[in-house]
Amino acid sequence: MERTRILVIDDEDAIDQLVKLNLEETGEYSVENLASGLQAVEKAIEFKPALIFLDLVMPDIDGGAVYNLLKENNQTKDIPVVFLTAMVTEEETGESGNIVGGHPMLAKPVTTKKLIECIKKYIK
Repeated sequence: MERTRILVIDDEDAIDQLVKLNLEETGEYSVENLASGLQAVEKAIEFKPALIFLDLVMPDIDGGAVYNLLKENNQTKDIPVVFLTAMVTEEETGESGNIVGGHPMLAKPVTTKKLIECIKKYIK
Protein backbone atom coordinates (compact mmCIF):
# COMPACT_ATOMS: atom_id res chain seq x y z
CA MET A 1 0.00 0.00 0.00
CA GLU A 2 1.32 3.41 -1.00
CA ARG A 3 1.77 5.75 1.94
CA THR A 4 0.32 9.26 1.74
CA ARG A 5 3.16 11.75 1.38
CA ILE A 6 3.26 14.69 3.77
CA LEU A 7 5.80 17.52 3.64
CA VAL A 8 6.50 19.45 6.85
CA ILE A 9 8.22 22.82 6.42
CA ASP A 10 9.25 24.07 9.84
CA ASP A 11 12.54 25.35 11.25
CA GLU A 12 11.90 23.77 14.68
CA ASP A 13 13.63 20.41 14.56
CA ALA A 14 11.67 19.05 17.53
CA ILE A 15 8.34 19.73 15.78
CA ASP A 16 9.64 18.24 12.52
CA GLN A 17 10.78 15.05 14.17
CA LEU A 18 7.68 14.69 16.33
CA VAL A 19 5.32 15.03 13.36
CA LYS A 20 7.43 12.67 11.23
CA LEU A 21 7.74 10.00 13.92
CA ASN A 22 4.08 10.09 14.95
CA LEU A 23 2.62 10.10 11.43
CA GLU A 24 4.98 7.44 10.07
CA GLU A 25 4.28 5.23 13.09
CA THR A 26 0.69 4.86 11.83
CA GLY A 27 1.97 3.11 8.72
CA GLU A 28 -0.22 5.34 6.52
CA TYR A 29 2.14 8.27 5.92
CA SER A 30 5.57 9.01 4.53
CA VAL A 31 6.87 12.31 5.88
CA GLU A 32 9.68 14.53 4.64
CA ASN A 33 10.92 17.48 6.67
CA LEU A 34 12.36 20.74 5.42
CA ALA A 35 13.76 23.50 7.63
CA SER A 36 14.08 26.13 4.89
CA GLY A 37 11.15 27.84 3.26
CA LEU A 38 13.38 28.96 0.41
CA GLN A 39 13.66 25.35 -0.81
CA ALA A 40 9.93 24.58 -0.44
CA VAL A 41 8.90 24.65 -4.10
CA GLU A 42 11.87 22.53 -5.19
CA LYS A 43 11.24 19.98 -2.43
CA ALA A 44 7.50 19.84 -3.14
CA ILE A 45 8.15 19.20 -6.84
CA GLU A 46 10.64 16.44 -5.99
CA PHE A 47 8.64 14.75 -3.17
CA LYS A 48 5.11 15.26 -4.58
CA PRO A 49 3.29 15.47 -1.23
CA ALA A 50 -0.46 15.09 -0.87
CA LEU A 51 -0.41 17.88 1.75
CA ILE A 52 2.05 20.38 3.18
CA PHE A 53 2.19 21.50 6.81
CA LEU A 54 3.86 24.93 6.80
CA ASP A 55 5.11 27.01 9.71
CA LEU A 56 4.27 30.71 9.54
CA VAL A 57 7.41 32.05 11.25
CA MET A 58 10.77 30.94 9.89
CA PRO A 59 14.15 32.69 9.82
CA ASP A 60 14.80 32.70 6.06
CA ILE A 61 11.35 33.52 4.63
CA ASP A 62 7.93 33.73 6.27
CA GLY A 63 5.30 31.06 5.69
CA GLY A 64 2.99 33.45 3.86
CA ALA A 65 5.65 34.10 1.25
CA VAL A 66 6.35 30.35 0.95
CA TYR A 67 2.62 29.74 0.48
CA ASN A 68 2.52 32.32 -2.32
CA LEU A 69 5.53 30.70 -4.05
CA LEU A 70 3.86 27.29 -3.86
CA LYS A 71 0.57 28.61 -5.25
CA GLU A 72 2.30 30.48 -8.10
CA ASN A 73 4.04 27.34 -9.38
CA ASN A 74 2.04 25.13 -11.76
CA GLN A 75 3.54 21.95 -10.30
CA THR A 76 2.70 22.80 -6.67
CA LYS A 77 -0.34 25.08 -6.85
CA ASP A 78 -2.89 22.31 -6.21
CA ILE A 79 -1.18 20.83 -3.14
CA PRO A 80 -3.22 21.65 -0.01
CA VAL A 81 -1.25 23.73 2.49
CA VAL A 82 -2.12 23.85 6.20
CA PHE A 83 -0.30 26.31 8.40
CA LEU A 84 1.10 24.73 11.56
CA THR A 85 1.84 27.60 13.93
CA ALA A 86 2.08 28.84 17.48
CA MET A 87 0.68 32.20 16.32
CA VAL A 88 -2.92 31.03 16.84
CA THR A 89 -4.61 29.14 19.66
CA GLU A 90 -6.46 25.84 19.53
CA GLU A 91 -9.66 27.75 20.29
CA GLU A 92 -9.14 29.73 17.08
CA THR A 93 -8.35 26.68 14.94
CA GLY A 94 -10.67 24.06 16.41
CA GLU A 95 -10.10 20.33 16.66
CA SER A 96 -9.01 19.45 13.13
CA GLY A 97 -7.89 22.80 11.74
CA ASN A 98 -10.13 25.62 10.69
CA ILE A 99 -9.80 28.56 8.40
CA VAL A 100 -8.07 31.51 10.07
CA GLY A 101 -7.45 34.58 7.94
CA GLY A 102 -8.55 32.64 4.86
CA HIS A 103 -6.11 29.74 5.38
CA PRO A 104 -6.39 26.36 7.12
CA MET A 105 -4.38 26.31 10.34
CA LEU A 106 -3.48 24.06 13.23
CA ALA A 107 -2.14 25.45 16.48
CA LYS A 108 1.13 24.15 17.96
CA PRO A 109 1.55 22.02 19.93
CA VAL A 110 -0.53 19.54 17.98
CA THR A 111 -1.47 15.93 18.60
CA THR A 112 -1.16 13.13 16.08
CA LYS A 113 -4.93 12.74 16.16
CA LYS A 114 -5.39 16.37 15.09
CA LEU A 115 -2.79 16.04 12.34
CA ILE A 116 -4.53 12.98 10.92
CA GLU A 117 -7.98 14.59 11.13
CA CYS A 118 -6.61 17.62 9.32
CA ILE A 119 -4.93 15.50 6.63
CA LYS A 120 -8.17 13.61 5.98
CA LYS A 121 -10.13 16.87 5.89
CA TYR A 122 -7.95 18.58 3.28
CA ILE A 123 -6.79 15.73 1.03
CA LYS A 124 -9.31 15.10 -1.70
